[in-house]
Amino acid sequence: MLKFEPILKSLIWGGEKLVPYKELTADCHAVGESWDLSGIAGEESVVAEGPDRGMHLAALVERDGAALVGRANYARFGNEFPLLVKFIDAREDLSVQVHPNDQLARACHNAHGKSEMWYVLRGSDEGAHLRLGFSRSVTPEEYEQAVEQGTIQELVAEYPIREGDLFHIPAGRIHTICAGAMLLEIQQPSTLTYRIYDYGRTDSNGRPRELHTELAKKALDFTVQGSYRMAYEQAEDKAVRLVTSEHFTTDLLKLTQPYTLELAALDSFVALICTDGRGVLRDDRGQELPIHQGETVLIPASTQCVEILPESEKMTLLTSWIE
Repeated sequence: MLKFEPILKSLIWGGEKLVPYKELTADCHAVGESWDLSGIAGEESVVAEGPDRGMHLAALVERDGAALVGRANYARFGNEFPLLVKFIDAREDLSVQVHPNDQLARACHNAHGKSEMWYVLRGSDEGAHLRLGFSRSVTPEEYEQAVEQGTIQELVAEYPIREGDLFHIPAGRIHTICAGAMLLEIQQPSTLTYRIYDYGRTDSNGRPRELHTELAKKALDFTVQGSYRMAYEQAEDKAVRLVTSEHFTTDLLKLTQPYTLELAALDSFVALICTDGRGVLRDDRGQELPIHQGETVLIPASTQCVEILPESEKMTLLTSWIE
């Protein structure tokens, strides 16, 4: 089991302070992004402690291969780690944007597409909201007109949020994270973003930030759904399925007592993310590792089981893997 140093990112919609989510207090926000598990080239997570301290995630995958990520994942992705885990704290609205799917990303950038999910965290401001998905049927021509007029955000459905809300954002779905939202984001290992509208903001050199209107039109899924907020079972001391997709599968655990993750039949690594509380992990090799709010632990595919021992009254975790 492995912990990594968070990679803190100061972004235009964040703020001046950079604080990892695990150090969050009522008076101190984790402004910007904290990448807690990343194999993105040039942005690889570094092991924080133990005998592999200082090793990059890419080097671990190259060394351990299928024993770390699973046989099917290693055959599919090679030495590239196939998941990215972030904590996000937005102090201003992010751009209205869309991500390409795998086919478009390969054709235009020789890269992965970007599908993602959001789990809303404690610490989101009162009145915080998100926007995602078209609120009504929109044609490509209406999309172009709305972009030209600076009104595209008015066509995107808006959702007030609270802790525990869940949203799945497959590639092609228009969206933006709005000011005051604090989220856990699990996604494909990609940084491809097509910016559609950015409130007239400028970069560090005073130039308007680049928009990607035509690429976005190719990427957009104009399908309209009744609601983009996802419902899931409310239960304690059992695994509750949140998202199942070809890119990742994610469960929620709200624990009040010890719980055992049975992993022998799973041919994949597991990213275990603690969003509330604290406890201890004990694997089948006898390794023990403390974990608390805001920490992510990578469980190798060779692990047979992990016992989770809560040390707080309640402990909330998400587990994510690739099947």
